[in-house]
Amino acid sequence: MRKLKEEHLDKSGLELARLCASIALDNKAEDLVVLDVRGLTSFTDFFIIMSGRSTRHVQGLAEKIESELRSKRISSNNCEGLQEGLWVLLDYNDVIVHIFYSDTRKFYDLDGLWHDASKIDIAASAENK
Repeated sequence: MRKLKEEHLDKSGLELARLCASIALDNKAEDLVVLDVRGLTSFTDFFIIMSGRSTRHVQGLAEKIESELRSKRISSNNCEGLQEGLWVLLDYNDVIVHIFYSDTRKFYDLDGLWHDASKIDIAASAENK
């Protein structure tokens, strides 16, 4: 097993969430939201929820996030839904990335389900780097 690159060894969940969000926004993800679910759930710290314009766009976003993180030797524990492209889930332990086709996102309404979670302002976070 290859070691994680030194500069990424101590990445917190929030830093990983920022990195995923940045990659997604660079690749035209729509309606991106980062939710802080610490204290609300025990299985992760952050949800990243975004939409793609088509199933191919959803697949492309997932592939790009995985590829960029893999190049930093950060691998997901699980990737589901990539073949269909309606809802792709990438599990990075502290961060779970949900990439939806827009109609599917409306149907499952994770934003509403986790309405108690505070939203992280990625633009402000990027300025504080």
